[in-house]
Amino acid sequence: MMRADGKRIKNADPMYTVASYIMDKRTDSMNMITLDIPYEPMQNYLNEKRKSGVNLSHMDILVAAYMRTVAEFPLLNRFIVNKKAYARNEYAIAMVVLKAGSDDGTMSKMYFNREDTIFDVHKTIEKYVNDNRTAPENNGTEKIIKFLLSAPGVLPIGVGIFKFLDKHGLLPKAIIDMSPFHNTLVISNLISIRTNHIYHHCYEFGTTGVFITMGNLREVPVRKGGEVVFERCMPLGVVMDERICSGSYFASAFRKMKKYLKNPEIMELPPEVIKDDPNI
Repeated sequence: MMRADGKRIKNADPMYTVASYIMDKRTDSMNMITLDIPYEPMQNYLNEKRKSGVNLSHMDILVAAYMRTVAEFPLLNRFIVNKKAYARNEYAIAMVVLKAGSDDGTMSKMYFNREDTIFDVHKTIEKYVNDNRTAPENNGTEKIIKFLLSAPGVLPIGVGIFKFLDKHGLLPKAIIDMSPFHNTLVISNLISIRTNHIYHHCYEFGTTGVFITMGNLREVPVRKGGEVVFERCMPLGVVMDERICSGSYFASAFRKMKKYLKNPEIMELPPEVIKDDPNI
């Protein structure tokens, strides 16, 4: 069965087929972990790039690292709807952007390619942020919200229709494109509002399988050379829908992502390894 945003996986591991019936909600299947990412390698890389006139950000590094990881670990781009597993046919990342001169934010999503370098990622994020700060009314999410609030009674009926269509794979691609809840990943930069990382739920509506928050820097004890030292780290609060892949698969994927975060220069070239979902 095809959806506008993915293809049904029919020969998935039986354990995970059963798990989708036992844990039929994302709130049932959330696993949470904190990844402490050494801050110095990222900051040194950003400083070197700025000397050459390239103004990258920590968000650029993180998104590029995640996209590089998804290219090698394609099961991260799966999702579960109505107890069925799908392989997503696009790479979309949702992010909140604060509106200009306001504490209010708006959320939409960006589209990436598996072949993207960190410079490609930077251009996409920069355009996304500028567009949503200067003209948030053009954001697809804002348009949906305005429609749902346009008249009394539209909100509950409209949301109910959206949920029904999504559950049965009938939600039009135009709506999926405007929805911030249908994505590969949701990411939130809580450092920008001076807040610690949190474990944010993956939305029940839509297809989000992973949510990552970046929190205030902290010092983490690390054993080096026979002694314990404190290393300045950026903590990431990660929430995963465990039905999309095994715990060992997630662990391998995040180990690889940490490698990219510690060595951002690797991502200046297209990825050497790109894998397709083995069940498609």
